[in-house]
Amino acid sequence: MAKAKVLYYCTECGNETPKWQGRCTSCGAWNTLVEHIEKPVAAGRAKSAPVGFSRTPQKLSQIDGDDEIRFSTGMGELDRVLGGGAVAGSLVLVGGAPGIGKSTLLLQICKSLCNGRKVLYVSGEESEKQLKMRAQRIGTQSEELYVLSETRLSDILEATETVKPDILIVDSVQTLYREENESAPGSVSQVKDCTMALMQLSKTEGITVFVVGHINKDGAIAGPKVLEHMVDCVLYFEGDPTSSYRLLRAAKNRFGSTNEIGVFEMADCGLVEVPNPSQMLLEGRPEGASGTCVACVMEGTRPVLAEVQALVSKTSFNVPRRTADGFDFNRAALLLAVAEKRCGMKLSAFDAYINVIGGLRLDEPGADLPVILAIASSYRDSVIPSELVAIGEVGLTGEIRSVSNMNQRLSEVARLGFKSCIIPRNGAERLEIPEGLTVYRVRNLQEAIATAM
Repeated sequence: MAKAKVLYYCTECGNETPKWQGRCTSCGAWNTLVEHIEKPVAAGRAKSAPVGFSRTPQKLSQIDGDDEIRFSTGMGELDRVLGGGAVAGSLVLVGGAPGIGKSTLLLQICKSLCNGRKVLYVSGEESEKQLKMRAQRIGTQSEELYVLSETRLSDILEATETVKPDILIVDSVQTLYREENESAPGSVSQVKDCTMALMQLSKTEGITVFVVGHINKDGAIAGPKVLEHMVDCVLYFEGDPTSSYRLLRAAKNRFGSTNEIGVFEMADCGLVEVPNPSQMLLEGRPEGASGTCVACVMEGTRPVLAEVQALVSKTSFNVPRRTADGFDFNRAALLLAVAEKRCGMKLSAFDAYINVIGGLRLDEPGADLPVILAIASSYRDSVIPSELVAIGEVGLTGEIRSVSNMNQRLSEVARLGFKSCIIPRNGAERLEIPEGLTVYRVRNLQEAIATAM
């Protein structure tokens, strides 16, 4: 009889090693290796295959691709992040911190999904009565919605075979377990085995599967990193626990863009869509305060306005402090160096703090100019007009470079009532400037700072 094989899995990247190590040789993380004992599979069990999972090769030219495989979830913000709606036969992983609203979001979309479709909602964390109470609170009632409180995977697959749903929702994957695997639920091997079985079910039966995944203290999906490679779409539900607003973004999407975001507000009746996130992000802007500037960035196909704040104060340390929240730290250090070299600001003797209001993260180059203008405003203690928006990428020589989708950005700026906008001079001749909006074209940082202040 074959002996059990002992392996060690890295919980960060899923790398396997035959012996324990303090540091993973693949991703470099410390103390992330966990033990897993692989039991030998019996000969009779190895020969058998799951019912319905056998497939035969098909010619690509003979596969019918004319049918529409997308369908709406009933929430426009979620459809936007998914790339236009959910895809039939796809496996979607929804991750987020505890209590952020993952279960509420998935139970809420059941109200629309049940129109002409069967939905099976499986929860390993709540009983059927608890699901009934939450469904009544958020207004989800349908004869085509089936609920099941179960953690054993074989029972879930059996219930799926009985109900034959079009959509399967599993909350959460960390609570599932397979009887053949003797590891505890939530372990690396259990999460991997259960996700693989759900993926086979999704691809062979054409069932759209939504899986909830918890995140660890570093903000990544708990379990092996290979989990994110197995699924078709990875959605992260983010938000400040002290705020009622939530951001939904795609970290991976095989059927759409990963740049789109969806904005929701947590209310008593569930999650409410926020169709105008710019207005939400600009609420409560200070009047007559230095160190603040409005940026316009593109989140996929949607222009979003956000307030960038900076605080520059004289340091009491030998090495000045640098902090960036909602903005890349290395990019912030680069912009501080450019501002000191090209604009004559002695920032090496000052602490600098950068913050993006509303929990949004600005990752695109178009946010460079408003960040430097906010820094210059705080450094000079000079106020930037509240009706001004800045757009542009900053180079190492201090030049302002053009960015994409400028016409869409300017339309959004004018729609929200701003009167003036600073943009790069290059590429400005092809612009369609909205009525009532004054556009200032600048070549470098010196011109931009002089225009803004």
